[in-house]
Amino acid sequence: MPTLAEIDLPELECDAAVPQIGAGEYEERLRATAARLRPARLDVLVVYADREHAANLAFLTGVEPRFEEALLVLDADGRRTLLVGNECLGYLPDPALRIATAVFQDFSLLGQSRAASRPLRAILADCGVAAGRAIGCVGWKWYDPRLVEGGERALDLPSYIADTIRSLAGDRGRVVNAAGLFVDPRDGLRVRNSAAQLAVFEHAAGVASRGVGAAVRSIRPGASEREVARAFAADGLPLSCHPMVSFGDKAQRGLSSPGDGRARVGDAYTLAFGVWGGLSARAGFVVADATQLPREVADIYPRFAANFFAVMVAWYQAVRVGATGGEVVAAVEAARDPALYDFALNPGHYLHLDEWLHSPFIAGDATPLPSGVAIQMDIIPAAKVAPCCANGEDGIALADRELREAIARERPAMWTRIQRRRRFMIETLGIALDESVLPLSAAPGWLAPYALSPRLAFVNR
Repeated sequence: MPTLAEIDLPELECDAAVPQIGAGEYEERLRATAARLRPARLDVLVVYADREHAANLAFLTGVEPRFEEALLVLDADGRRTLLVGNECLGYLPDPALRIATAVFQDFSLLGQSRAASRPLRAILADCGVAAGRAIGCVGWKWYDPRLVEGGERALDLPSYIADTIRSLAGDRGRVVNAAGLFVDPRDGLRVRNSAAQLAVFEHAAGVASRGVGAAVRSIRPGASEREVARAFAADGLPLSCHPMVSFGDKAQRGLSSPGDGRARVGDAYTLAFGVWGGLSARAGFVVADATQLPREVADIYPRFAANFFAVMVAWYQAVRVGATGGEVVAAVEAARDPALYDFALNPGHYLHLDEWLHSPFIAGDATPLPSGVAIQMDIIPAAKVAPCCANGEDGIALADRELREAIARERPAMWTRIQRRRRFMIETLGIALDESVLPLSAAPGWLAPYALSPRLAFVNR
C-alpha cells in the first residue's frame, strides 16, 4: 500500500567520463545491417538523418549530421557510402569503418557553395540505386496503411530524395519503408543493446535524473521556470528533447518549454529533462504537504498521487526479461483507479538515443521483453475529475544472467551503482524487482508529490 514517508535519496551519481562505443562495435552493427538485407529481399538500404531524426545513423556510424542532413547508403555486399554537405566533411565516422564519403552540397545550408557537388541522381546511381534493384528506405518510422496511403511504400524521407530513388528504381513498388530493420519491437537492430551501449544509457540516465532531482529541490515560491531549468546540466551531451518546466495553469500543457512564470504555493508543476539515452520527469504540486493544496484538488490529489505510485510499483514489479508487453499493461491497468485518470499514452516504451524507439506496451501484446532492451517507465496520467498531475519517469534496462555478468565484469563501477539503486528500490521503497531489472536512473521510483518537501516520498508498505 502506498504510504508517505521521510526517505533519504541515494546519491545522484554518474561517471565523470562519458562511456564510448568502439569502432569494432560499429563495424559489427554495419555488418549485421548488411546481413539483414537479402533476407528482407532488399539490395540497397538508404538511411536518412537530420538533427531531429539522427539515431539510426548515429547507431551505425557514431556520428550524426550537424547543421545539415546526411544519407548513408549500404548494399547487401557491404559497400558503404555516406553523403554529407559542406560542414559535415570535417565530422566524419572513424576511418576504420571504411565508409566512403560523397559530397552532396544541397545538404548544405542555403548560400553555401554548390560548386563541388555531383547531382544526387548520379551519386545514388553509383551507390547501386538502379532499376531492377529492391531499395529499402529508413527515415524515422513506418506508417499505418489505414491512415497513410501507400502502406509499406510510404516514406518519411524528403520528397526530393524519395522521388530520385523511385525514379532510379523505375518501379515504385521496389522502393519500400525499411525502418523496421532498426526499430521493430520484436527484432529491430536497435532493440537489444550490448553492455557498452547500456553503459552509455546508464550515464545519460544519471545525467538526466541528477538534473531533474536538482530541479525539484530548487523549486521554491517565487522561483521562475527558467531559474529551475538552470538545474538541468547536460554536461555537453546532446539533448533528446527540449527542457520542460511549467508552473500553475501552464502545467496542464506539460510539453511547454520554461518561461517566466513563477512558482506559487498551491501551483501544479511539471518538469522533464532528457539527453541522448536517458530522460527523467517529475510532476506534482508546489506545497509542503496536503494542507496547502488548492481547494479543487485537496480531496482528490492525495488519492490520485498514491494510486499513481501504486501503478508505478505494479509496472516495476511486472517488467522482467521474458514478460510480454501485454502482461505489463494488464498489471498496471489492474492497479489504476479508473475513476481518477486514464493513461494518456502507452504505459512505457523502448528507449535509445532517441527518447521513444517503439512500444510493446499495448493491451494483449505478446512480444516478450528481451535481454538488453532499455525501457522508459513513462506513464502519464490524464486526470478525469480535477487538474491533477504526477510523473515518475525514468529508465531501466533488462538483462539476463549472461549480460549481467558481462556488465559486472566489464563495467564494475556501473554495476555497483545499479546494485545500490536496486537496494534503494527494494529496501527503501518496498518495490520487489526481478533480478533482470537494472535501474539506470539515479533516483528510480522516487515520487515526492509535494515539491517543497522532497524527502517526503511514497513507499510501498
